[in-house]
Amino acid sequence: MPNLRLLDFTNIVALPTQLHSHFKLSFSSVSLFPKRKPFLSSRPFFPLSSRSLPVVSVMDNTGGIPTKELPVGLDTATQEEYVSVSKLLQEFTDIPTIDKAWTFKSESEDVSRAMFLISQPNLLANKRRKSILSSHILQKSNNSVSFHWAPFPIEMSGVSAMIPSPSGSKLLVVRNSEGDSPTHFEIWDQSEVKKEFAIPRSIHGSIYSDGCVANASSSYGLYDLTNVLKSEVQGISWDSDETFIAYVAEEPEPAKPTFTSFGYKKEGNTDKDCGSWKGQGDWEEDWGETYAGKRQPALFVIDIYSGEVRAVAGVGRELSVGQVVWAPSIDGHQYLVFVGWPSDSRKLGIKYCYNRPCALYAVKAPLFKSEASVTRSNAAEDLLVINLTQSISSAFFPRFSPDGKFLVFLSAKSSVDSGAHSATESLHKIQWPSNGKLDPSLKIVDVVPVVMCPEDGCFPGLYCSKVFAKPWLSDGHTMVLSCVWGSSQTILSVNVLSGQVSRISPDKSNSSWDILALDGDNIIAGYPDSVSTTLNNLVFFTVFKVCSSPVNIPEVKYGSLVGKISPDAKWSWLDVLCPTTKSSEKALSLLASLSFDVMKIPVRDVSENLTKGASKPFEAIYVSSKSKSRKPDVHDPLIVILHGGPHSVSLSSFSKSSAFLASLGYSLLIVNYRGSLGFGEEALQSLPGKIGSQDVNDVLTAIDYAIDNRLADPSKIAVLGGSHGGFLTTHLIGQAPDKFAAAAARNPVCNLALMVGTSDIPDWCFFEAYGSEGKSIFTESPSAEHHATLYNKSPISHISKVKTPTLFLLGAQDLRVPICTGIQYARALKEKGVETKVIVFPNDVHSIDR
Repeated sequence: MPNLRLLDFTNIVALPTQLHSHFKLSFSSVSLFPKRKPFLSSRPFFPLSSRSLPVVSVMDNTGGIPTKELPVGLDTATQEEYVSVSKLLQEFTDIPTIDKAWTFKSESEDVSRAMFLISQPNLLANKRRKSILSSHILQKSNNSVSFHWAPFPIEMSGVSAMIPSPSGSKLLVVRNSEGDSPTHFEIWDQSEVKKEFAIPRSIHGSIYSDGCVANASSSYGLYDLTNVLKSEVQGISWDSDETFIAYVAEEPEPAKPTFTSFGYKKEGNTDKDCGSWKGQGDWEEDWGETYAGKRQPALFVIDIYSGEVRAVAGVGRELSVGQVVWAPSIDGHQYLVFVGWPSDSRKLGIKYCYNRPCALYAVKAPLFKSEASVTRSNAAEDLLVINLTQSISSAFFPRFSPDGKFLVFLSAKSSVDSGAHSATESLHKIQWPSNGKLDPSLKIVDVVPVVMCPEDGCFPGLYCSKVFAKPWLSDGHTMVLSCVWGSSQTILSVNVLSGQVSRISPDKSNSSWDILALDGDNIIAGYPDSVSTTLNNLVFFTVFKVCSSPVNIPEVKYGSLVGKISPDAKWSWLDVLCPTTKSSEKALSLLASLSFDVMKIPVRDVSENLTKGASKPFEAIYVSSKSKSRKPDVHDPLIVILHGGPHSVSLSSFSKSSAFLASLGYSLLIVNYRGSLGFGEEALQSLPGKIGSQDVNDVLTAIDYAIDNRLADPSKIAVLGGSHGGFLTTHLIGQAPDKFAAAAARNPVCNLALMVGTSDIPDWCFFEAYGSEGKSIFTESPSAEHHATLYNKSPISHISKVKTPTLFLLGAQDLRVPICTGIQYARALKEKGVETKVIVFPNDVHSIDR
């Protein structure tokens, strides 16, 4: 299912405590840690008893099967083990993560400042703490650098968005309020709040500060395997003079008819009339998952000195808007450029779905009272909205070059044109006019095209996780981007004049690299291996970034360019001792005992019908113990982890939940089957129309590869996955019923015939089931033949063969894969006597991030 580009399974923490050495599941309650003996590890660091409690099952409120008698009480050894497991889980969960960072220039040339946004989940409170940690960066005479950190982070509670001004002298803090309360804007300087404005609901609703429209990140947080969707807030933009801020918010709520005991309420009456009732008005389509109940997004501009807010004129309700940026002026006229999605017809789910057509539009910014001396000659032109990208089906992430001469943007035209919810992206540019008028027929120049089939070890194409507000190096035409490259994330530089793409992060690294901040010649990033702590005779174009691996927590690095900016430029990286890298000694010790590798798995049964790209090996990340003490034929139990999408990817980055499982004594096989991002467009497009067969066979091939290379015991294998990974999990236990001793599925796609009529993305069901034909035959009223095809492609068609004990984790508010699909499958398993446990998260959507 379209979901996060990289899926994490933090919420399947119930799984390890229900696996023993042979992965026989036994369920006794709906609690996180069931009241029975947990797993047995081949590397036991917990005192374990060989005595197990009797097998029991519960209905979990999903049907009418009676519950067997539950065991009473726990023996001392079991209680002690539960304490140990839960403490270790807490220690991994408590590892703080850096969501993003900003760098700022200082009056002193050898000093700069950085600000880090830190998050830390709190399991017991069921929330995530957010805080700010500041640092001064000193460049020393020997070309080394040192960081001087603030003594403590400062918690940021109730903050929806935080955007520094271009110079770094001001900070916008947005606080979205619940109910009918106004949205609050705060303008901070270095010492205090300078301005605070409350914007009533009569002007607009909440700010769009996350998701597809604003492109904000859920960060690492509970999605620690994932550098999730687009992690820079881009629905909010400062102008260059730092006087106005453009942003996207819900349009004002329309007035509702109100009735009282005296009849219809007329204007002038108060809301305090006894027995009043407000009608809800006509139902409107929304953009699906995570946007349920949100009103149409609209453009606004606020004057930060007066607090005056103006809606941007000319943008009608036929467009849903987002990702607004200020454009260089043309003949003294100030423009805004934004992304628009057509919204005058059926709205399908938009989050994580890049197959929705969109374009870049330009419109004149509104005038304020402070600009009263400025007159506009033609009021009709002020209302004109210009489509800048009519010749291409997708355009987003608009970015202007520092000199304002060209506009660069990403495109997901491969997704829109094919129907895949995510695919290989391309980069384009438009020459921006400095005088005259904007012409909707501006020429679009290709910068980086879609890569169909990369040569071995070569650039696979663009799969960007973010584009910063200022992604430029000091030459003004080199962009720096984070990009998926196979099973890893890497950092690229792109020369937008020549189209030359270069890899900045080390070529030989299997770890994942991600930019945290870039501001002119300052970038923040990281790498887990130690490097030199001094730099001699270097030109400082510095990069800050974070890097991690499945066995290394994220570390911050400070990078510098050796010599001049060029395609062959060399970068050197310094370790940054950051407070966030401090973790419990036990967690670090356990991680130090692990190793990982990215394995290339040859495709089995290559046919002549496959493209070259689809015939190339796919990849799997293997995590295991370094221990050499055990016998050659003795293996840790193996957990196979499957990402969703299917056009997503699991990265070789740190995941708290995966690291927790590996620390308990499990080996992990994290499979990037064909159809995953990061391997070229031919490999990706080989899967649609073959779901339930090609992807299932790839996973079985990867498992057999691990067994044949003596990395796994075939009698000790479990499988888990979410969304489309849950589709694969439930398919596997049906198609290979003797292969798995246990399974866990989070919001799994179990029955496409049921899902197609209940999901926010029914078109996904058709495209993935039928392939390229699915886009043209998609209908809201599937025929009996369609339903038969969708059913036969679904895991439920194999349910008669399933005998694997299975755990289900379901979000009750999930619009993408509605809970009914998982419940139906779980009930069917219980009906045939298969051990089944269902845990429902009543307030969670598809991602289950609470």
